[in-house]
Amino acid sequence: MKGLKIATIGGGSSYTPELVEGFIKRYEELPVQELWLVDIPEGKKKLDIVGALARRMVEKAGIPMKIHLTLDRREALKDADFVTTQIRVGLLEARIKDERIPLKYGVIGQETNGPGGLMKGLRTIPVILDIAREMEELCPQAWMINFSNPAGMITEAVLRHSNIQKVVGLCNVPIGMRMGIAKLLEVEADRVQIDFAGLNHMVFGLNVYLDGKNITDRLLEQLTSGNLSGVTMENITDLGWEPDFIKGLRLLPCPYHRYYYQTDKILKEEKAAAQEKGTRAEVVKQLEQELFELYKDPDLNIKPPQLEKRGGAYYSDAACNLIHSIHNDTGDIQPVNVRNNGAITDISPESAVEVNCVITREGPRPITVGKLPVAVRGLVQQIKSFERVAIEAAVTGDYHQALLAMTIHPLVPSDTVAKQILDEMLEAHRDHLPQFFRENRTSAIGGTPPINSQ
Repeated sequence: MKGLKIATIGGGSSYTPELVEGFIKRYEELPVQELWLVDIPEGKKKLDIVGALARRMVEKAGIPMKIHLTLDRREALKDADFVTTQIRVGLLEARIKDERIPLKYGVIGQETNGPGGLMKGLRTIPVILDIAREMEELCPQAWMINFSNPAGMITEAVLRHSNIQKVVGLCNVPIGMRMGIAKLLEVEADRVQIDFAGLNHMVFGLNVYLDGKNITDRLLEQLTSGNLSGVTMENITDLGWEPDFIKGLRLLPCPYHRYYYQTDKILKEEKAAAQEKGTRAEVVKQLEQELFELYKDPDLNIKPPQLEKRGGAYYSDAACNLIHSIHNDTGDIQPVNVRNNGAITDISPESAVEVNCVITREGPRPITVGKLPVAVRGLVQQIKSFERVAIEAAVTGDYHQALLAMTIHPLVPSDTVAKQILDEMLEAHRDHLPQFFRENRTSAIGGTPPINSQ
């Protein structure tokens, strides 16, 4: 069987050992001959540490997988079969700003939702599109498997603004929900299946099955009784749900829905946490420092269990299962971010959605959902509108589109607050938003934006 070349952009990430573990476990059916870990000069120290651990893991496994470390992205992309992207433009310092600045204005600060999600998209989309253009030249047949947040927005940006159509966005939220439900039910995870539909970090479980039997009503009854053990994430506080709300919704919400349905509680919790122990980004920064100290240990040759505290649980299963299924044309079902193609009739066919798909050699084929339940349809459509406008702002550097995106997001209370937050955050991220600070640049819709280059 021909060996595969995989390029991982952002290879110095603390998540990389999870990915390496996944490739090792599947080597017999997914023969990764070359794994290229790529990073930027600022990430070289972490790349060297993670790379050394990856090599020890491969040596322990006794498989002929060659680990390459490089700062040359083009070298890594040349003739790659799969390209995985797990980048953080501006590093964790940028995420700290994304979380702290909105709190000053009484708005939730979060990595992928609200103002923070917008700014992360504005910083990340141009870089991902640069990678896509290099793929067009150097590995046009490769699949882009994107882990970078906001994953749904990035998937749609690639679909709409590049010639790379073999792109799939990946998130560990759906698999985390399935694993959490299995834990709640005290059964093996492979006995649980969920019909997922929506957007990235805005996905709902329409139906839940145990051994093929629909147990949605039974499960929701357990949720409303307060038994939520395991059905959340490391980065989202388990605040419980109002039982009568869940009974009315009759859907399984994902952990990120707390930002929309429990905004006041989350905001209060975030403000208190920021004062007492720091924002989630500041906590993660400390966790990363501890992880990399562990990674340095020359005797460590496995993925340390502490990585799950980072929020990276199940990434190996999600990422490696997807790559394995495409490579082997398995036809199994996985929830991923892909072009809608009519699966959800309430969303444009050209847009990216997060739905269950049949995974084939030709890529994921979305399973038809039809109309979303009316109770959630409007919220999903509003977030999709936000994503579409945000993508245009990221590509064009149009201040007015950025302000429009900020304003229409449901977590931002008004255009006045949106403008205050946007102006401060654009300035805070100036170094990573060159499209907004070009000399003599004018808005794509006419006029000069209020923030000009110095």
